[in-house]
Amino acid sequence: MKSVTGAEFCRALARNGWQLARIRGSHQTWIKEGKGRVTVPVHAGRDLGRGLLATLLKQSGLAEEDL
Repeated sequence: MKSVTGAEFCRALARNGWQLARIRGSHQTWIKEGKGRVTVPVHAGRDLGRGLLATLLKQSGLAEEDL
């Protein structure tokens, strides 16, 4: 699985029609009509863990190629 940071994942969400709902500390919450809500940790320069990335992809409906 490809390694991406939280910021890179957020850019992929924005490209695919997700809207930033709020930022609380280092976590960004994104929403999309019909898909629900996804919360992404954005820690400076740190890659998302493999399990977390898989969960976020599943929740958002994105494919690994969308990153």
